[in-house]
Amino acid sequence: MCDQADTKNLSVGAWTKRCYFAGRALMDERLRPFDLGSTQWYVLWYLVNNGPSVQRDLGRALELERATLSGIIATLVRKDLVAQTSDGGDQRQRLLTLTAAGEALWRRIPDLSFIHDAAFGRIDEADLATTIRVLKSATERLQTLLRKD
Repeated sequence: MCDQADTKNLSVGAWTKRCYFAGRALMDERLRPFDLGSTQWYVLWYLVNNGPSVQRDLGRALELERATLSGIIATLVRKDLVAQTSDGGDQRQRLLTLTAAGEALWRRIPDLSFIHDAAFGRIDEADLATTIRVLKSATERLQTLLRKD
């Protein structure tokens, strides 16, 4: 942990990481009573908001590596929160669907939007727009460098 004198010298990347981890820790704390982690929550959130999805497409949408997503899906299937079936024509593709138990759990999970509100609710819209623009640009540049390799 950094002391107060050290935090004033942190880079934008370090502050971005600290903000992400603080939000994720709060999210994990609120999800713990439901035996869910934040990445499991994101999978459920995606299925609730987008309906059944091919596992490959879900991985792309959530930017999760195949092995990571496979482990998360296996856990959600074992908990009977998600059903995994073959996707019609291509037997290699897995279609993911929220089960009745998954839908029931989703209705019991508290609304986590308070995390965003606590972090950004009192920040000027122009400052937020600038922050988003800068981080989006930096991310795109890094992704471009990654594709060049």
